[in-house]
Amino acid sequence: MKLLEVPYADGIGKRGQLQFYGLDHNLGAGDGGLWDMQNLTSDYYPVLSTRAKRKIYKNLVNPGGLFAWDALAWVEGIPSVISLSLYSLPETCRIQQRSHYGGVKKGDVTAGEKRFAAIGAYIIILPDKKCYNTVSGEFGSLESTWSGNSLTFTNGKLYEEAAEANTIQCSGVAWSDYFKAGDAVTIAGCTKHTENNKTPVIREIDGDKMYFYENVFKLDGDNGTTEYTETGNLTVRRTVPDLEYLCENENRLWGCDGRTIYASKLGDPFNWNVFEGLETDSYAVDTGSAGDFTGCVSFLGYPVFFKEDHIYKVYGSIPSNFEVMGSATLGVAKGSGGSLAIAGERLLYLSNSGVMIYSGGIPQSLHDAFGMTRLRGGRAGSDGLKYYLSAQDESGEWKLYVYDTRKGMWHIEDKTHATHFCRHQGNTYFLTAEGEIALTGNILDAPEGCTDEDDFTWFAETGDFTEKGSSQSTSYDGVKKSIAKLWVRIEVAAGAEAKVLMQFDSDGKWVQAGQTLKPERKRSYYLPIVPRRADHYRIRIEGKGECRVYSMNREYYAGSELKSTRGPQ
Repeated sequence: MKLLEVPYADGIGKRGQLQFYGLDHNLGAGDGGLWDMQNLTSDYYPVLSTRAKRKIYKNLVNPGGLFAWDALAWVEGIPSVISLSLYSLPETCRIQQRSHYGGVKKGDVTAGEKRFAAIGAYIIILPDKKCYNTVSGEFGSLESTWSGNSLTFTNGKLYEEAAEANTIQCSGVAWSDYFKAGDAVTIAGCTKHTENNKTPVIREIDGDKMYFYENVFKLDGDNGTTEYTETGNLTVRRTVPDLEYLCENENRLWGCDGRTIYASKLGDPFNWNVFEGLETDSYAVDTGSAGDFTGCVSFLGYPVFFKEDHIYKVYGSIPSNFEVMGSATLGVAKGSGGSLAIAGERLLYLSNSGVMIYSGGIPQSLHDAFGMTRLRGGRAGSDGLKYYLSAQDESGEWKLYVYDTRKGMWHIEDKTHATHFCRHQGNTYFLTAEGEIALTGNILDAPEGCTDEDDFTWFAETGDFTEKGSSQSTSYDGVKKSIAKLWVRIEVAAGAEAKVLMQFDSDGKWVQAGQTLKPERKRSYYLPIVPRRADHYRIRIEGKGECRVYSMNREYYAGSELKSTRGPQ
């Protein structure tokens, strides 16, 4: 950025700032960057502007999560019930079906923070391993278990033909209440023939009989053709791995736990143990690198898995040609799996070394603007072009950081502690730890019942201005200067106000320059300043309500030829 500089007599200069870049939290940051800020946006760059007001959609009791598929879905607690409940608000009947809690209860889950994914008509909820069918309205479990004290293994049929050693029977049990054809079920508890403790795939269900492939079981008799009954503590289960992270890619659910990558059966989120050599099979593979997985996402048509120091991509279209390719690089920081979000056709996330941007090759750092500030616990979302990151700094304070991929700059909004983000019908939503669901950014057709956010405070703080000592100087020369005049071209909306403050030599005292600025047409203000010699100074513009700063000009002169105080020798 080239700033205007007008020399006057020797020792007098004028600097004009016409562009306001985003965050630059680095020592020695140049003109245009901001050392610190609150509630600003890049939307009107090069103008310094407050962000748009959010809309408040709902306030949840004891929130557990937020997700969007065909409709918004959230998890919250009901005061009279210990557990949490999943709610969904169908777009076609938002008004008619709105209850005290804003939606229709679909089922119960345990307390705690949830992770979501979707495949087909199903919304998947972890760690509960629950699912909601958005078409049928059914709410249930991904897993199913039968337990009893007696199972008969016998001959049966397969596709209307007699078959040997392929049937499980339990009188009075309707197996279709537990399982369906195509499920892989794990049989456990067999003691007479332990070979029958296995995981075969159900081919047919007929009342109290389940049929499998021929000769899948061991029977009694010399020829293994005589039925027999196992007794004891017996179980038949359809299980799902204990997945820490989950995503959908090419009609499969993909997930990871510890050091293992899993994929569900094609189009079937209920089955993760079908291994028959078919294109529709499930998939599982262990990775060789140290450390547990920290996140996963579908990106550029591939499932991508992250550890803190590795990235793995799974290539291929069917289990027989799936290939896991890993590279040692900065991955997702532990506890920041929720920071993965796609913006500007690239993937952004929080690593142990700051925010990274990934296009499929070597990730690049986007953290320069933060200086030495380190972030943790990131949760993020996107509106397609902007990346919204809620994270903690070293002091434990939460802030909402926004990166504009088009303009390449960061801005800080406020102290929002967001736990979940989602995108629905062109709008970006987030859920806070306090239970507020809000719409942010450029909002399109907000749902009925939304309320506007109250007017908020904002500020923009520059880095240190040192200036040149004279018009002949080409850089900072150690000469103390005095700022003589300050002009600000600003637009203050109705009901808003703004003021300009200055701090000299990092003394921690902010002194207001001129009057508080009230609503008027867009204009320039001359702000009188009591002259004061200083090695360096900062400017802070702050206010409440909508405001835009178009330019800032400062006039200064060399106070003396004495050098500023030298440090220890």
